[in-house]
Amino acid sequence: MKDFFKFTLATVTGIILSSIVLFFIGIMVIFGIVSSSDTETVVKKNSVMMLDLNGILVERTQESLENVLSMLTGDNSNVYGLDDILASIKKAKENENIKGIYIQASALGSPYASLQAIRNALTDFKESGKFIVAYSDGYTQGLYYLSSVADKVILNPKGMIEWRGIASAPIFYKDLLQKVGIEMQIFKVGTYKSAVEPFIATEMSPANREQVTEFIGSIWGQVVSGVSDSRNISPDSLNAYADRMLMFYPAEESVKCGLADTLIYKNNVRDYLKQLANVDKDDRLPILGLDDMINVKKNVPKEGQIRLLLVTEKQYSKIEIIVGGVSNQEKTVNADSFIKL
Repeated sequence: MKDFFKFTLATVTGIILSSIVLFFIGIMVIFGIVSSSDTETVVKKNSVMMLDLNGILVERTQESLENVLSMLTGDNSNVYGLDDILASIKKAKENENIKGIYIQASALGSPYASLQAIRNALTDFKESGKFIVAYSDGYTQGLYYLSSVADKVILNPKGMIEWRGIASAPIFYKDLLQKVGIEMQIFKVGTYKSAVEPFIATEMSPANREQVTEFIGSIWGQVVSGVSDSRNISPDSLNAYADRMLMFYPAEESVKCGLADTLIYKNNVRDYLKQLANVDKDDRLPILGLDDMINVKKNVPKEGQIRLLLVTEKQYSKIEIIVGGVSNQEKTVNADSFIKL
């Protein structure tokens, strides 16, 4: 009995001490993360921003369950925030020391709507006259859609571009449920209410097939239109390439079809970027990852500079004067008081 209490007490004591140690380690880790996030990134001259896309894309990293779980479990999979990427691209456009963006496309779990948002931001970035270069050992269809906006699309000589179209293949459970003796009782109102079809049918209803075809066709139409504009390839040709399943052809075929510009191994991409950024071949190319860009200061007007806000006469017929954070009064302002562009 004495041994029992001895071992029990030792176990409880060990658990308590381990909990205390882990608590302090957790505090130190959180403190380190907060401290590093507050450190401002200094952008060197002739730098290049790198979008290393290999992970999961969420709306906001701080609020995502994936990010919290990866921190607790020590998972090394990357979780990107759409807000961080969009803000970083804008900073890269405004920062004079950043000469371009390098997209390293691997595999990104993301809906097409988020990819389109990033693509639109990259299109806006190109208006600054800076370059965008994309590289991949093998482009997924979604990342190729994003990367096609680049000035130069580079493919590994042994790689491929996944270009196959979009499909939907729902799974039906009716027969399985019948075999295990489960009866589904469902009340449905409306022709296009198809969420319950997998439990009560063995194939898609005409109404569901119609709506699925419609939204899939809409998404694919957006993808084809975007790639067509960026790569100067007709939509008919892009649809034909999808039917051919170019991923099963040698990489040279993707260049021949115009989907890629050149074939280069990954080790040689940095040398190509140095040429574009005006960096000597023997010098180190300053690369800024997404974590670095998050800590880059936003571009603010220098002393003596003026930022103009273009507004309409109707919008600013009335403005509210704020003094010391407290509303003072509402004033009617003549539109002639503003600078018109």
